[in-house]
Amino acid sequence: MKTVSVFSILPWPGSAGSVARAVLYRSALRALDGRTLLLAVAAVALLASCKKPPAAPAAAAPEVTVTTVAQQDTPVDFEFTAQTQSSREVEIRARVDGFLDKRMYVEGQVVKAGQTMFQMDKKPFEAALQTAMGQLAQQQARLEVAKANLARVQPLAAQNALSKKDLDDAVGNEKQAAAAVIAAKGDVEAAQLNLGYTTIKSPLLGLSSFARQQDGSYVTATANGLLTYVYQLDPMWVNFSISENEMLRYRDQIAAGRLKFPAGNDFVVQLILADGSEFAQEGHIDFANPAFNTETGTFLVRASFDNPKGVLRPGQFVRARVAGAIRPRSILVPQRAVLQGAKSHFVWVVDDQSKAHQRVVEVGDWHGDDWFISDGLKAGERIVVDGAIRVTADSQLKIIKVLAPGTGAASSAAGASDTATPPPAAQAQELPGPAPASGATQ
Repeated sequence: MKTVSVFSILPWPGSAGSVARAVLYRSALRALDGRTLLLAVAAVALLASCKKPPAAPAAAAPEVTVTTVAQQDTPVDFEFTAQTQSSREVEIRARVDGFLDKRMYVEGQVVKAGQTMFQMDKKPFEAALQTAMGQLAQQQARLEVAKANLARVQPLAAQNALSKKDLDDAVGNEKQAAAAVIAAKGDVEAAQLNLGYTTIKSPLLGLSSFARQQDGSYVTATANGLLTYVYQLDPMWVNFSISENEMLRYRDQIAAGRLKFPAGNDFVVQLILADGSEFAQEGHIDFANPAFNTETGTFLVRASFDNPKGVLRPGQFVRARVAGAIRPRSILVPQRAVLQGAKSHFVWVVDDQSKAHQRVVEVGDWHGDDWFISDGLKAGERIVVDGAIRVTADSQLKIIKVLAPGTGAASSAAGASDTATPPPAAQAQELPGPAPASGATQ
């Protein structure tokens, strides 16, 4: 049997090699028996597998933006959910029983101090006043008679022309008449007051509410005497609450030197309205309830705002931003520089050879687009800001931009998509008691 060398069927270079290879394969198939064919195919496969694949290009160093960690006194604001309240919320009530004749104001409009709001039926009270005045006149007449009688008795008693008893009776009658006159005067004044109460006026300048009683209704001072409300709009109060846990937490931070309040707790309060706009006037905290609410575990803090144009109305929900506190020598880094690991947050620290090393950090409160770092970083260290998610441990980095210390929040947002964790939800924070207190989120 004719044999064909196995090496004669190996691939040849070029197009001519392809044709020759095909011819040799056909010749080999005809010439070789089954066993030899298997050996030839195995040899070809073995030689083909020994061919080296092309070398992969070296991975390029990730391009990153870095910043230098710096310590600085950082002003912090605290935000609370708050609600407006009229500084004087007055109930307009009927002070006497009677029929309501007419409502004298436009519901929902501003009323002036002394403006008539309701008019009750005067006639029964005018009649009562006349009766009281008549009784006063009677008592005054009796007093005159008693005085005249006493004037006659005294000289006669001095001459022993009348008994001592007659003198005592005359003196007693005069005093009784005088007392009756005083009582009658009181009845007249009470009748005059009741008549005056039939004209119901606003005690202050403010915004009126709707009428609780309609014209013709019979009202009583005790059962259904509430007629409406008047709300003073200037100044306006804004109330918010601070929890006990927040109070204790911030006291600890103050004791540790990580938080500082302004002198005298003189905080400045700014309001953010429901549409996101800011109220033009600044407010100041003027009251903090020293007692905690036993049901909610919070205590009330109140700020006062000038409201000359009546923009604020009672019952509005707003955000109260309390400013004036600072965090001394704090470290603030952009949020996108902080990544979330399996058990903790970490950042990439860049050494002198531009290599990255993972560093576990303890994050604090949120501040704008930045995070306060409570532990894990020192001033002067460099960290990766943009491109952090593409960095691996001990990898060589290509630094394309260096941000100035403390400018992370204002820097380019190009690396925002590399953020490992979203910003934390705003956390309520608190500030201490009576001399202006406050608290909120950062």
